[in-house]
Amino acid sequence: MLLFCWSCLLLLLCHECRSSLFPKVSVAVLVEATMATTAAKQTTKIVSKTNAGGAGAAAAGGGPPIMPLASPLMGKKKKPFLGMPAPLGYVPGLGRGATGFTTRSDIGPARDANDPVDDRHAPPGKRTVGDQMKKSQDDDDEDLNDTNYDEFNGYAGSLFSSGPYEKDDEEADAIYAALDKRMDERRKERRELREKEEIEKYRMERPKIQQQFSDLKRKLAEVSEEEWLSIPEVGDARNKRQRNPRYEKLTPVPDSFFSKHLQTGENHTSVDPLQGLGGLNTPYPGSMTPGLMTPGTGELDMRKIGQARNTLMDMRLSQVSDSVSGQTVVDPKGYLTDLNSMIPTYGGDISDIKKARLLLKSVRETNPHHPPAWIASARLEEVTGKLQVARNLIMKGTEMCPKSEDVWLEAARLQPGDTAKAVVAQAVRHLPQSVRIYIRAAELETDIRAKKRVLRKALENVSKSVRLWKTAVELEEPEDARIMLSRAVECCPTSVELWLALARLETYENARRVLNKARENIPTDRHIWITAAKLEEANGNTQMVDKIIDRAITSLRANGVEINREQWIQDAEECDKAGSVATCQAVIRAVIGIGIEEEDRKHTWMEDADSCVAHGALECARAIYAHALQVFPSKKSVWLRAAYFEKNHGTRESLEALLQRAVAHCPKAEVLWLMGAKSKWLAGDVPAARSILALAFQANPNSEEIWLAAVKLESENNEYERARRLLAKARSSAPTARVFMKSVKLEWVLGNIEAAQDLCTEALKHYEDFPKLWMMRGQIEEQCENMDKAREGYNQGLKKCPHSVPLWLLLSRLEERVGQLTRARAILEKARLKNPQCAELWLESVRLEFRAGLKNISNTLMAKALQECPSSGILWAEAVFLEARPQRKTKSVDALKKCEHDPHVLLAVAKLFWSERKITKAREWFLRTVKIEPDLGDAWALFYKFELQHGTEEQQEEVRKRCENAEPRHGELWCAESKHVLNWQKKTGEILVQVASKIKNTF
Repeated sequence: MLLFCWSCLLLLLCHECRSSLFPKVSVAVLVEATMATTAAKQTTKIVSKTNAGGAGAAAAGGGPPIMPLASPLMGKKKKPFLGMPAPLGYVPGLGRGATGFTTRSDIGPARDANDPVDDRHAPPGKRTVGDQMKKSQDDDDEDLNDTNYDEFNGYAGSLFSSGPYEKDDEEADAIYAALDKRMDERRKERRELREKEEIEKYRMERPKIQQQFSDLKRKLAEVSEEEWLSIPEVGDARNKRQRNPRYEKLTPVPDSFFSKHLQTGENHTSVDPLQGLGGLNTPYPGSMTPGLMTPGTGELDMRKIGQARNTLMDMRLSQVSDSVSGQTVVDPKGYLTDLNSMIPTYGGDISDIKKARLLLKSVRETNPHHPPAWIASARLEEVTGKLQVARNLIMKGTEMCPKSEDVWLEAARLQPGDTAKAVVAQAVRHLPQSVRIYIRAAELETDIRAKKRVLRKALENVSKSVRLWKTAVELEEPEDARIMLSRAVECCPTSVELWLALARLETYENARRVLNKARENIPTDRHIWITAAKLEEANGNTQMVDKIIDRAITSLRANGVEINREQWIQDAEECDKAGSVATCQAVIRAVIGIGIEEEDRKHTWMEDADSCVAHGALECARAIYAHALQVFPSKKSVWLRAAYFEKNHGTRESLEALLQRAVAHCPKAEVLWLMGAKSKWLAGDVPAARSILALAFQANPNSEEIWLAAVKLESENNEYERARRLLAKARSSAPTARVFMKSVKLEWVLGNIEAAQDLCTEALKHYEDFPKLWMMRGQIEEQCENMDKAREGYNQGLKKCPHSVPLWLLLSRLEERVGQLTRARAILEKARLKNPQCAELWLESVRLEFRAGLKNISNTLMAKALQECPSSGILWAEAVFLEARPQRKTKSVDALKKCEHDPHVLLAVAKLFWSERKITKAREWFLRTVKIEPDLGDAWALFYKFELQHGTEEQQEEVRKRCENAEPRHGELWCAESKHVLNWQKKTGEILVQVASKIKNTF
């Protein structure tokens, strides 16, 4: 019976838990899982209760009370152990096989003594506690009714919420929580997949508005400009009636229009019926507006109409009067003027204006002779729109401060033209030595003669003012200016500008005398000396230029002038821009070594040369390089810098002359010999290039670079046999891996596949760790359609060169080409293990999955790649275009944050703007990309493709020329074309056009 009760209780517990996460768990399993804990707890309670009950469970209240029976043994003596406490561990009836049990007597009564009395049977008016009990019972009934019952979960309410929460309950909850967690983990993947499918199905059935119009947005790219302009505006339908000429709103013509035309003699008095009353040009007689004809002339008397209107206005204004005094409160004459004055012209707070006005008034009253107070007060009134008040204040200020130059100038500014002249004339009487007032007086004059007259009058009073002299000279003709400057240098002998201006207007001999006088009066100014040098150069005395500059340095030092090197170099740059080449070079030679430590000379001079090039002073830079080469004739780096400067900014003759001097001083510098040979070859002088290379062989025997340059010279000029002989001689005398590679390449491009394979096999015997030989071997086999041999060659190469990324890429692409996608994926994974943090391998893995149509996997790989290589520009550039179009801009911003100056990221942003039809921004980002990395051929190809679509012919030609000058050698698309065997003789411009033609606007 006891087990049955507990089984029922556990079944109710199973319903009360109502867990829906593990529907397949049986109730019997849950009952068995809980029975052990419950039985043990019940047994413990029984044992403890039995021990506390004394000798027998029944006598101690373990069941219904046992009544004593009549027996003949009742009169016998009681046992001594009766009434004594039971020994420890005693269980009544255990010896005869009986088992103890617990009844309600052991537990106690169900109601406590302090509980309220049950008054369910009390009269209706006295029910208090019973009502509450009934209410709680009703609530329980509501929880346990049929509406809250579920077949599996049970009742919605908790059956045991009022019971105590014990330790075994906590253990049971922990067990159930563990079961829930376990069952949830078992079904997690299935549930997530189901939820994902439901979400995708929901989005397909109910797409967003943005997704519904995505196909229409793509079709906007096909809309022509004429179709776009023909699209009606939004308000066309509503405003169609308003734009109709028949319903056009007409504005009344002002009287001034009629008066003006009547005065000019245009007597159009006909009325157009389509333009309403008062229109012009009607062809019907008798349709004139009555009352508008003058008896004598037939014209409109507009003066009478205006007078009638003014009379009517006066009558209406006169009616507005005070009912008490009868006087008019509105001034008819100043009515409109007052309305205009009420329009605020200052946007600030009125209270602030009042405070400022009060404060300035206090300042003026406290110190009336303080000029800034009057000026500030006038400007405050000017800002607030009270111009007349401002004029009155500033004129009062001139009375209080007649010796203040600023007050008079402010008064002249605020007054109108003629009044301003009178104010300036009054100011001159008070301040006859003020230069600024004279300049203002000259500015107020509109006639040139009046200006000259004012300035000459000013010079009579202030003859020492350089500003007045300069202003006056600017108004004169050259001859009069020369005469005036002769007088000016007498009055202002310390003005360098006046002396130099006079020297420019004088003849050669007079200019020399003027400059000599200037040096006597101003011995501390360098500009006079530099002008003298420029004067000698302009007149052909170039040999005097260096002497003048050297004498200038000596004289200035003798007069205590510090020679500032930067200032002199700036003067040299100005001379260069003015065309005085000899002077700028002389200045550079004189000051280039001043104030520089001996060990810092080379570094500082190279920086100075770069600075001059950046400022456009090429002759200064050339002079710096020439001086540096004189000091460091054996420095290869200086010769190289000078050679690159002549290559970029000089002529071919100057470059070749410099290179001849360079190889004479540095015969072991192979790059100088090669530059000279290339210059001759580009000029078409192949024999001269060969002779230079022969001299280079003599100076550098068995040099790999010179051997290969000679081979390239012969192969580019179609001298293949001579190239073969040179390579054979190089392999015998200077065998290197590059020499063998060039030998294989020559035979390969010429079509001698067997010879190329033999040379490749021979080369790999000597240089098996050179990956390019393995790559060439595999590519030759691929060209011959021998995929197995190509795979074998790549695998052998990877055994010898496991860190060669191009080899891994070639093998992976080979497997992908033959359809072995799984094998290609495995090869790339192995390559990433051998070469961790390699962005190229990650990029190839992402593209492999994308080409296979597995976009989700490619996105996952891209996320992993960016985690391993967070600063890789090629990965971020690819990630931008893996995103959907709305998210690309956000991704590009993240890419720029991680790789701000990476050319691949900049190129991706340019492509993004290109795809969005933002032509100007795209061109700016393309220019930024090729400026940061001119060696990236892909950027030049995309830029050229962009200009072909959206640029002019001049822009296309400019991009092509800049690309040819840069000679790019890197880039995925660029190398695929430039290193192809069919394009081995094509120039940079041809490869640019070819790469651009293969680019498709798929982004």
